[in-house]
Amino acid sequence: MARSVSVWFALSAILCSVTAISAEQSSETKDFVLTLDHSNFTDTVSKHKFIVVEFYAPWCGHCKNLAPEYEKAASILSKHDPPVILAKVDANEEANKYLANEYEVRGYPTLRILRNGGKNVQEYKGPREADGIVEYLKKQSGPASAELKSAEDASNLIDGKKIVVVGVFPKFSGEEFESYMALAEKLRSDYEFGHTLDAKHLPRGESSVTGPVVRLFKPFDELFVDFKDFNVEALEKFVAESSMPLVTLFNKDPSNHPFVIKFYNSPNAKAMLFANLSVEGIDSLTSKYREVAEQYKGQGIGFLLGDLEASQAAFQYFGVQESQVPLIIIQNNDGKKYLKPNLQANDIAPFVMDYKEGKVPQYLKSEPIPEDNKEPVKVVVADTLEDMVFKSGKNVLLEFYAPWCGHCKKLAPILDEVAVHYEKDDNVLIAKLDATANDIVGGNFDVRGYPTIYFRSTSGNITPYEGNRTKEDIINFIEKNRDKTAQRESAKDEL
Repeated sequence: MARSVSVWFALSAILCSVTAISAEQSSETKDFVLTLDHSNFTDTVSKHKFIVVEFYAPWCGHCKNLAPEYEKAASILSKHDPPVILAKVDANEEANKYLANEYEVRGYPTLRILRNGGKNVQEYKGPREADGIVEYLKKQSGPASAELKSAEDASNLIDGKKIVVVGVFPKFSGEEFESYMALAEKLRSDYEFGHTLDAKHLPRGESSVTGPVVRLFKPFDELFVDFKDFNVEALEKFVAESSMPLVTLFNKDPSNHPFVIKFYNSPNAKAMLFANLSVEGIDSLTSKYREVAEQYKGQGIGFLLGDLEASQAAFQYFGVQESQVPLIIIQNNDGKKYLKPNLQANDIAPFVMDYKEGKVPQYLKSEPIPEDNKEPVKVVVADTLEDMVFKSGKNVLLEFYAPWCGHCKKLAPILDEVAVHYEKDDNVLIAKLDATANDIVGGNFDVRGYPTIYFRSTSGNITPYEGNRTKEDIINFIEKNRDKTAQRESAKDEL
């Protein structure tokens, strides 16, 4: 599988102070967050129609930051009618790891909402502070769609800042209504839903319709759109497509951030135009970009406009410079990227057309090729990956690392020792590649965390290393997997 990994987290440590408390005080202290593990998880979850579970790791800084907020929220929600139960699982504990796999835990903390005794699993997409957690979970534990009985009810729900879906019906029964409620239940973590008998309560759109009709309100483009096909799959597709701006704006306005996240999570290819949106004359560029977005609407490509001031992290991720703006990058779901720097308004349409026709060469992010590569562990960059790993004729142990990764730093001196061990063996190469600064293409390496280690034999067999990170274990792995023929030829040459 081609590498398409975005690392958006940074581990941070916090100091925890422990104060002594009297025996009387400790007897009165109550933990409102349930502690679950492999022995009681299934039994506990099966007894609740609604329960929230945090999968955490004791060493995780974000988990430590969340802990007091999560506990506070659990305390408040314990008094809700009915009570909302919050729980936690140490997913780093060996006996609990099968739970982490079952619930697709890819990082910490991961929160899941489990409904109907665990039969329905939903991603938690709410805030991480106590008051926000409480308000989000009150909505999630209540009805999936709120009845709008007045214009005031409608205005409280439809605030002009978010996506809201409202069903208008002549009666709250029948096949269309049931389909709508099924949609609301399925998508409740992503959108807010309402239903009404009277379209006159709604702030926009034809007020005389009696339904059944679904009206989606949004804070961009045409502001609302109606839909009358009540097939659940058709409804879901309608909501997904209609809730995306024609051009997603990425700037420092936090109200735009949910749409940016939705843009990056979409299955479409992603066109991203980065520019300084405050300079004079930028309107001609952005209006042409919007015209192109309209031209390719519904053709599997989304469009984002990023302001230079807010895009520094994106620049670092893509390996581009401010001097290249205005620049456009198109990224496929397989991670392949296509770039045109310093473009003019009239360059946009031809570039997108050439991309669609497969005429644009792939852009590869790569660090400069090192001038001095004499350390025991050799440095590989994207531009040398093919020659040093695939065409070198050697058995290559390659570490994919991140400069900030603590585990990578601990592994570094061990790999140095392994490299020194093989220093006189021309058939073995120990190497490393900074996976945050170089693109990995070709589908040979699946890098999802750091460090990730692969071994490629001279005969082309690629094997992930999953053993202990000791010099002895790594050497034993290399000896087991290396191409023995090359080893014998090397011995003959020495003779």
